[in-house]
Amino acid sequence: MADYHKPAARKKAKTTAAQPKSEGFGFQPERSQHHFMVTLPLGKDENVFLSEHFHFDDSEARRELHLALGKEDDKLRCVLPLAKWEAIAEAIKSEFNERLKSLGLSAGRWGKRQTPVSRLLGKEMLLLAWAIEDADPALIPIAIANWRGLAPEERWWLFTMTNAATGHALHGKGRGWRKAVRFALTENPAADAKPVKREDFFSLVQEQEPRKI
Repeated sequence: MADYHKPAARKKAKTTAAQPKSEGFGFQPERSQHHFMVTLPLGKDENVFLSEHFHFDDSEARRELHLALGKEDDKLRCVLPLAKWEAIAEAIKSEFNERLKSLGLSAGRWGKRQTPVSRLLGKEMLLLAWAIEDADPALIPIAIANWRGLAPEERWWLFTMTNAATGHALHGKGRGWRKAVRFALTENPAADAKPVKREDFFSLVQEQEPRKI
């Protein structure tokens, strides 16, 4: 499985003939079926769906049908207005393609409808999406800068903890870990941004959880 570390921390990988073809952003179904999917809306006033999948159906028509019938509801991790998605899409694309290039993999681009994202990169994408889903749009540049300031391993850890507690697109929104992610990435000025310490994050989560009486 590819290791999506930042290019500065490793030498550029050589491209080999045996390298499986990647789809979207680093997704190689021959190696792992676990991936994330970005589904763009058909209309400007609709939402973008970010979902997590453990099986890949190569039929886009079937994926569309399952989404329309609500069969993918339990897999949804975040729902964003198109305008918010567009505010982070280019930053995510730039970050991911730099990393993919260092591994000798093809650069990705957002498709017109659906784009698969590899397991590790998808976790990082969701972390940023969660940070801005309820944030003031004016704070999105700060969230992007702070997100970029985190090492991939830090993003993976934050995603894992958040996903385990409040990972559903709707049921987990606006509370606990999800709310703490927003505070950590949008309310910390980018100029003073430092890696999010685990103990600080636990404190943030405890502040957001309702007290039990």
